[in-house]
Amino acid sequence: MRRLFLGASVLVIAAAFGGSAAFADEENVTAWRLFVADHAEPVVKVIDALDGKLLETFTVKGPAALHRSSSGETVFAAQGAQGEVNAISTGISFHDHGDHADIDVDDAELLHVHIDGDKPAHFVELQGNIAQWFDGEDEVRVFTEKAALDEKLEVRTANVVTPHHGVGVPYQNHVVVSIPNPEDASKRPVGARVVDFEGNAVGDDVACPGLHGSAGSGSLYALACDTGLLLIRQDGDAPTIEHLPYAPSLPEGSASTLIGGRGLQYFIGNYGPDRLILVDPSEGAAGFQLVQLPTRRVHFAVDPIRSRFAYVITEDGQLHKLDVLDGKITQSLKLTGPYSMEGHWNDPRPRIAVAGGNIVVTDPLNAKLLLVDAATFERTGEIAVDGKPFNIVAVGGSGKVHAHDGEEDHAHSHDHAHDHGDDQIYKGYFEDDQVKERALTDWAGDWQSVYPYLQDGTLDPVMAHKAEHGDQSADEYKAYYEIGYRTNVERITIEDDAVTFFEGGKPLKARYASDGYEILTYEKGNRGVRFIFKKTEGDEGAPQYIQFSDHRIAPDAADHYHLYWGDDRAALLEEVTNWPTYYPSSLDAKEIVREMQAH
Repeated sequence: MRRLFLGASVLVIAAAFGGSAAFADEENVTAWRLFVADHAEPVVKVIDALDGKLLETFTVKGPAALHRSSSGETVFAAQGAQGEVNAISTGISFHDHGDHADIDVDDAELLHVHIDGDKPAHFVELQGNIAQWFDGEDEVRVFTEKAALDEKLEVRTANVVTPHHGVGVPYQNHVVVSIPNPEDASKRPVGARVVDFEGNAVGDDVACPGLHGSAGSGSLYALACDTGLLLIRQDGDAPTIEHLPYAPSLPEGSASTLIGGRGLQYFIGNYGPDRLILVDPSEGAAGFQLVQLPTRRVHFAVDPIRSRFAYVITEDGQLHKLDVLDGKITQSLKLTGPYSMEGHWNDPRPRIAVAGGNIVVTDPLNAKLLLVDAATFERTGEIAVDGKPFNIVAVGGSGKVHAHDGEEDHAHSHDHAHDHGDDQIYKGYFEDDQVKERALTDWAGDWQSVYPYLQDGTLDPVMAHKAEHGDQSADEYKAYYEIGYRTNVERITIEDDAVTFFEGGKPLKARYASDGYEILTYEKGNRGVRFIFKKTEGDEGAPQYIQFSDHRIAPDAADHYHLYWGDDRAALLEEVTNWPTYYPSSLDAKEIVREMQAH
C-alpha cells in the first residue's frame, strides 16, 4: 500500500524536519534507525534516531552482537551462547540513480531465516556476500544478503581444515580463510589462504601469526596479526593477499581489532589498551601512526559521513574526536560516568554508532542512549531505553521518495515486503523489455481468500497496526480493504492449466491458456503488469478471463496474489478498486495476520 503508507514509519521524521506527513513526488526524506541489543535480555530494539521513538522490539534467543551490512538493508544478530544468527530487514534501502538516490522506508522486520551453528563468531560482509564463521565447525558458511532478504538462503561452504577461532572473507567464487595453528587449534591462527568452494587452495599460503581482527575499507580488506596486516585485493577472478609489516619504529605490540574507514581508505585498530594505530595502506611502512589515549579505551568507531574523523570513548567516560589525517585528538567531551576496563571483557560498557548528524553512545548502566552533535561536539540529548542498551548499529540517510498511485498501490508493498525481487520493479518502475511471459504454474497451489478474515474481525489487529503507522483510522482502513478484498470465491486451486473456483464450497473448474500480458500505467507514473489467461474449456460458469497481479514481471512463484476475473478482457483492465487477495491455504489465520503485520 505505497500510496497510503509510503513513509508510514517516517511520518515523525518529516515532522522533525518541519515537513508534511503527506509526501509529495520527488520529496527528499531523511531516515535514521538505531538497532540496539540488550546486554542481558534477548531483545533487539529498533529506535527512530531522529525523535527517539521505539519502533519495534524483536525477541531473539539471547543477548546479541549486531552486524550491519554495507548497504544498511540488513542487520544480523549473532547470539553466540545460543548458536543462532538472526537476520533483520532494517526497512531502509537506497537505489542509486547517478544524479540522485531514492530511499525506500518500510517497517523493520525480523526475518524468518536464521543461521544455526556451533559458536557463531566472526561475521564478514563484502559487496553483498556474507561469511558467517562458527568456531566449533570446520567450514565457513557463505550466502548473499539478497538471499537473506528474500528468506531463501542458499548457503555455500568453504573448508577451514579444523575448528578454530578464525575468519572468512567472502568473494564471488572464493573465500579467504584463516589457517589454524597446527600445534594447537585453540590458539590464534597463523596465516591465511584463498580457497574455492570445491575445497581447493588458490595460490600460496601467507603467514600471519596471531591473526585476529578484520575490516574492509574501500576496495581493500585487512586482517590484523602479530607482524602487521594482511591486505586482500580482488585481482581478476581470485583475491590476492599481501603482507604489510608493522613499521620498525613502532613500539612492541599489535592490533587485534580493526575498523575500516569510509570515504577515506584507512584502517584504525587497537595497539595496546590505551593506544590506537592508524594505517594508511598506500604509504607502506610509513603509513602507521600511533595515537596515545588519556586512559584505556572502551570502544571506538569511524564516522562514515565526516570521513576525516573517528571517535573513541575511554574508561573515564570521555568521548574523543580523532582526526585520522593528523593522527590527533581534536576534542574531548565528558559524557558518561566511569566504565572501568577491569572485570570481564563482555561486561556492559558503552558502544558508539553514528546516525546522520549525531554520535550515539550507549550508557548501559543508566539505561540511556546519549546524543552528541557531530559538528559542534556538544551533548544534545538522550533517549531512555529499558534494560541495559549495549551493542548498537545505525542505518539510514537521505534520498528522494516517489509517491505512487493506482491498483498496484493497494495491499502489495505493505503486506508483502519480502521475496519480491528488485525493489524498483516491485514498486512499478521497470523497462518494457524486462517483462517476460509467465506460465500459470507460477500461481500453482491451494489458495484461500483473506476476505472472510476481514469480515469476522481476524484482521482487526492488522488494521490497528496500519492506523498506528498511517494517516487514517483503523475503521477507515477496514472500509478501504472491505472494497478491495470483497469476493464470494473463498478458495482457488491451480494445478497445471486447471483452475478451480470454490464458492460456498461448490467448485467451478476450467482450463486456461496464456493470453499475454498488459502493462498498465498509473496516475503517478509507476506501472504494473496484468498476466492474462483465457479459458479454453470447462464449466460454463467459470470466467472467460483471469488476470493475475503480484508485482512480479517475469517468471517466479507467487506467495500471494490479487486476481481479477470476468468475461470482458478490456473491462477487467479498468478495475483498480476491487482486488480479491489470496494467501496459501496452508496458512492459518494467525499466520496471515503475522505476515501482514510484519510488513
